[in-house]
Amino acid sequence: MIWEVFRQEKQGGYHTHCGNVHAPDRDMALMFAQVQHARRRPTHSLWVVPKDEIGEVDAEEASFGGTTDKLYRWAMTFNTDASFAKEIEDSEKEQIEAERQRREH
Repeated sequence: MIWEVFRQEKQGGYHTHCGNVHAPDRDMALMFAQVQHARRRPTHSLWVVPKDEIGEVDAEEASFGGTTDKLYRWAMTFNTDASFAKEIEDSEKEQIEAERQRREH
């Protein structure tokens, strides 16, 4: 039986896949995983999972994120007219003038 091995380097960190071992049961798989995948590297914990028990959903079966149109989140999609741009320019001038006056006092 093939067992996939996941190793956690530090406490609180993620377990990452680091390989597999061939073993008849979970106890032997843990022992082989310790020898093969944790002996020479810093390791906090190991998980072993029977390869047949791991499920998968790939891009052909499901759509993952990024399919929703969220252009409204970007300010560049808002329409502005020239009068609005003039109002922004006037506001920026007022802010610059106010900042100049604060420095003088």
